[in-house]
Amino acid sequence: MMDEDVIKLRLKAALANHLQQEFRVENLKLLTGGSAAQTWRFCLVQGTESVEYILRLAHSGVQFELGINKTIEAAVQSHAVAHGVLAPNILLVLKPEDLLGEGFIMVLVYGETIPQKILRQDKYKLARAQMAAQCGRLLADIHKVPTESLTYLPEWSAEAQLKQLEIFYQKFGENIPVFDYAFHWLGKNVPHCADRGLVHADFRNGNLLVDETGIVSILDWELAHLGDPMEDIGWLCVNSWRFGNTEMPVGGFGSRADLYSSYREASGREVNEVSVFFWEMLGVLKWGVICLYQTGVHLSGEDRTVNRAAIGRRVSETEIDLLALFNDMVG
Repeated sequence: MMDEDVIKLRLKAALANHLQQEFRVENLKLLTGGSAAQTWRFCLVQGTESVEYILRLAHSGVQFELGINKTIEAAVQSHAVAHGVLAPNILLVLKPEDLLGEGFIMVLVYGETIPQKILRQDKYKLARAQMAAQCGRLLADIHKVPTESLTYLPEWSAEAQLKQLEIFYQKFGENIPVFDYAFHWLGKNVPHCADRGLVHADFRNGNLLVDETGIVSILDWELAHLGDPMEDIGWLCVNSWRFGNTEMPVGGFGSRADLYSSYREASGREVNEVSVFFWEMLGVLKWGVICLYQTGVHLSGEDRTVNRAAIGRRVSETEIDLLALFNDMVG
């Protein structure tokens, strides 16, 4: 990873090619060296105006098989914002000559993303009460976005995801019987996709920016694709995103009833609960494979960080979650 001085120098050069008037970059600070990207916060000062922005830079190393690069991520996020989706505005997309790698600069939206705080602090009590219904409306907004011009996005049907995910899983040489059985069951129970649309694919607690009033922005579009809208609903309900509040299936903060009724009203679509169950199970399996991937990146030396190593240890949690879903199905 480049050090702060190099990033600041190259960031200023990139901004100079975009801005017409003189400016200063102040208070550049690394917020996270997360698994998907580096996130830097900085203040852009132009005359008497001072605005805070976020710089998102891609990590080096192998990209997750179902992901998109930062240039495409910025494009789809901008397209979604242009059609009324609640996400940060993009200021500029980095070019190769900027020497920062793939990335983009977006407006800073103020709020909290740490799920443990959102789920447990009193200041978010009123927000929690309405977030499941709000998620339904926000997902409806995403799924109504016109897709005709999104030719740069991959299309991932359930069948294609399963095939690609299993190939990716087998690369690690791990023998996880629960994963093997889940691949088998999912392959035999692929639901019909009634309506193709834009899928965020990582809409969950942890990627939702929240203040005391509720959700104020949707972050992290690096898995966006075209596919079955029910995928987003199933992913949101994966147990890992409940952060201990297992009795609240929607992100640890709400009920399926609130999510489903709000989504139906806002989207005009029916919620296919059989499809949602399939996508929830596929979501758990996908997260398990992602955890394996993070371990591989760490162990290979491509990005040896505590964050990647810690995520890798969560493979066992997804095994338990898959068993619980199979038990629910039998029950």
